[in-house]
Order: sequence, then C-alpha cells, then structure tokens
Amino acid sequence: MAIGHSFIELESVDSTNNYAMALAAAGKAVHGTLVFAHDQWAGKGQRGRTWNSNPGANIILSAVLEPVASLQAAFGLSVAVALACRDFFTAYAYSDVTIKWPNDLYWNDRKAGGILIENHLRGNRWAHAIAGIGININQVEFPPTARNPVSLRQITGRTYETISLARDLGHHLDKRYTEWEAGGAPALLEAYNAVLYRRGQEVRLRKDNAVFTTRVEGVSPQGQLLTRDVLDRSFSFGEVEWILDPSAAGR
Repeated sequence: MAIGHSFIELESVDSTNNYAMALAAAGKAVHGTLVFAHDQWAGKGQRGRTWNSNPGANIILSAVLEPVASLQAAFGLSVAVALACRDFFTAYAYSDVTIKWPNDLYWNDRKAGGILIENHLRGNRWAHAIAGIGININQVEFPPTARNPVSLRQITGRTYETISLARDLGHHLDKRYTEWEAGGAPALLEAYNAVLYRRGQEVRLRKDNAVFTTRVEGVSPQGQLLTRDVLDRSFSFGEVEWILDPSAAGR
C-alpha cells in the first residue's frame, strides 16, 4: 500500500512516534499509515533531545513502514526518508536545501526540520520502522534554545495549510521508499551525498573534549560521516558533534 493511504489526524499527542508505534505493535496500523498531530507536547529528537513546535504551526508527522529488507539496510531507509523530506521542502523553498548528516533538513545554514526513525523487531525480523518527521512551516518565533532554526514561512513570506502539506510529504515519502525497496539504495546514497550539507567544505567537529577542523567528503553506505584533514576519518552517528559557526546563526 502507498504511504499515505491512511491518514490519522490528532489534535494533541505526547509523540506521534509513540502513538504510531503503539498502533503498529497492536496490529492497528499497517504499512503506509501516516499519523499527523497539530500539537505534540513530548516530541522526540535525535540523541535524546526534544522537538519543540508551536501548536498548529508545523508538520508533525510519523509514518508506519514495514520494510522487507534486513535491519542492516536501516541507513538506506534513513537516506530515502531524508531525500523525501528534501524533495518536499525544495518544492516550496526552491533552492539551498541540503541534508545535514545524518538526517536534518537545512536551508542555507539554518535547520528547517529533523527526522527520528525508531525500529521495532520481532525476533530477528525488522517488523516495522516509525519515521518521525518535524518540519518548520509557519512558525516565526522559536525558543532561545533552538539551534539556528528557520521555517518555510520565513523563507517565502507565505502562510501554509499544514495538513495539505503533510499529505504532499506523504507522496514524496512513497516515491523515495518505493525506489529504496526496488534496490535503489546506491543511487539514493549518491543523491544524498550530492546534497550533503557542507560537502567539500571545512567544518568544526567535537569528539569527546577535542575540537578540530576537517573537510566533509561524504557519507558511506554504512552511514558513517567521511572527512579528511591530515588523516582520512570516519565517524559513526553520535560519535561527533557539529560546532555551529557563529556567523551562520543569523543567516
């Protein structure tokens, strides 16, 4: 079934990922079900962070997916979802949309959205994945703790109907997911690397207590960030932290 064949709309929920996971685990949601919330009061981000959103202002969406691949292909799914989000956002923002490793959506040097994929196993089988997506649409004021955020409204000056945009995002998800399931992981990774944030540029990273400068080369099929300075380096997710360029925060 196509992603978006079933669309559940909620006024408020702790987390669309929690809600979708519970439905899928109970057999009440199948592949392609989308869960949309106008308000989410305990949204989850990467590395234990929270995802904050003003009620009714943005896309808060989770997709129930039932991959037929093994869990070893999980990064390929992450690539497909990230590309779908970029496809969607580019259709409205038109340019300067990149993917910051591993799966944040960026416009210029500002964060427009994020993705959190949570997997559920039954024995050794990848039973389903819940792809949680938050994209800033109409919000124009953000908490001071937010790191260099931007919304579609700030970029274009227009106000959008979030539910219709969420359904449109579902179409993009279905297209990229279908490509991935058809064996398109290598081509998808090539497309991902082509729009990788700061690729070919020097960035500052922190590992443990050390901060260093290195050039972003790309991302490996296993999901490692590849960089080069005096050494060729590779980093797994969670191993390094990006150091924000202060000059980029106001752009």
